[in-house]
Amino acid sequence: MTFKRLLAHTAAGFAMLALVAGAWLAGGRWGAESPLGEFTLARWNEDLAAQSEQLARIQQDADDQVATLATRVGRMQAQLIRLDALGKQLTEVAKLKRGEFDFDQEPALGGPETGPGEGPVVPALDSMLDTMDAQIDDRRRQLTALQNLILTRELARQIVPGGRPVESGYISSLYGQRTDPFDGNQASHQGLDFAGAPGTRVLAVADGIVSHSGPDGGYGRLVEVTHGNGYVTRYAHNAKLLVKPGQTVKRGEPIALMGSTGRSTGTHLHFEVLRGGRPMNPLTFVR
Repeated sequence: MTFKRLLAHTAAGFAMLALVAGAWLAGGRWGAESPLGEFTLARWNEDLAAQSEQLARIQQDADDQVATLATRVGRMQAQLIRLDALGKQLTEVAKLKRGEFDFDQEPALGGPETGPGEGPVVPALDSMLDTMDAQIDDRRRQLTALQNLILTRELARQIVPGGRPVESGYISSLYGQRTDPFDGNQASHQGLDFAGAPGTRVLAVADGIVSHSGPDGGYGRLVEVTHGNGYVTRYAHNAKLLVKPGQTVKRGEPIALMGSTGRSTGTHLHFEVLRGGRPMNPLTFVR
């Protein structure tokens, strides 16, 4: 039985009891001793009217409380639906398998069984609100863990070299063995060459910190960026350098302008990728 219905039955019972008592007094006790006076009847009527007003106020307060609780439940349900929708979307974006972050299933609950009389008796409405609070807290916990996972993945992706290191141009020399353009002998080429127009912008291929920016022998004007996890990229033969040592750069940010400084036959960028100090084929990352 709901709180509102119980209150109504109690009020009706109270009024009935008052009427029965009045009838008993009028027909029995008072009838045997003296006639019932008009003053006494008026007093009873006033008392009944006051009690009716009090019951009406209690009824109104109960209605207001029920409406307030209903509004709270509606808001909690809407919040839970939004959290579930966001969680499903993030799970799909992160391409996670169904498992820990499963927003279609109710949160796991449990605990030892308690016998009769152990612990307070919780009203059904309070129990429902507590359950919804627990569900919202569980969704928030999952979303926080999911957010941390996505941020970690994104950070790891941003520090791995990837993409073209020039705004425009074409590959003019590949990584590996080639004929040296100056002496005609076989030599190891430890990077990729990108030919382009003078002043073409050279771009960082991953987030990192500029570890060198300046002249460096046959490299000419060189920018070197350290990315973390053992990755380092080099951008050589530039006409102008746009960054300084210690500066933080983002993927796609201009760091130099293409030129032909150092040991170079014409305007181009010499691009290298190293991991753990060892050169790697940049073509894998460019693609």
